Amino acid sequence: MDNMLVGHLAGHLASILTMAAYLLKDILWLRMLTILSCFAGIAFNYFVPATPLWSVIYWNTLFAVINIVQIAIIIRERTGINFTEEEKELHDTLFKNFAPFEFMKLMRIAKWLEAKQGEVLAVEKETLNVMLIYNGLVGVETNGQEVVRLRDGNFIGEVSFITGGAATATVRALQPTRYIAWPKDAINQLLNRNPSMRLAMQSMLSTDLSKKLMRRAPSFHSKIDLSAIQKKPRE
Repeated sequence: MDNMLVGHLAGHLASILTMAAYLLKDILWLRMLTILSCFAGIAFNYFVPATPLWSVIYWNTLFAVINIVQIAIIIRERTGINFTEEEKELHDTLFKNFAPFEFMKLMRIAKWLEAKQGEVLAVEKETLNVMLIYNGLVGVETNGQEVVRLRDGNFIGEVSFITGGAATATVRALQPTRYIAWPKDAINQLLNRNPSMRLAMQSMLSTDLSKKLMRRAPSFHSKIDLSAIQKKPRE
């Protein structure tokens, strides 16, 4: 097989690998295919032209090196994951659609908090964070009247997060409650950088919201703009 044929095959392979990389969601595999594409591109630009195109070869080499470094960083992040017992329980149950390294990123921006009995966690028509009840009991109030109670594993503020609006109800701790809070700006920034995490989060919050709507009073349903939840574009 002569060098010209090898070069042409490498050129086709480079294009195929680049196309395949664009179809992948996992950034690790995307970078691995990109590196292979760079090497195939180097072979094409060395064998096919009358003289090697060194400037193109140098740039492909640089792109490959950058991706190799990034792969090393990703592998280190993914293998250096150590969950606490509480985090492991959450990942094995509510957050099982998240890859371990994705869940760790989510927990890095989270705050573990404790609410005393009677403490208000959210106020109707005010901005609030996304919260998850880890252990405890809270009451959801509208117009001063309790409409539903939420326990372990329920989210607070999911409607506000999905729609980008204010809180649709007041939430008050009915007993000492341990919960997790994610600042809205921080979680939006994280999810904007990680599309697969956004999809997993939206799916989880939508499921939680659906379960709540089945239990809440009809008068509370009118406070939730379901069309906004379905159509609200993410920034």
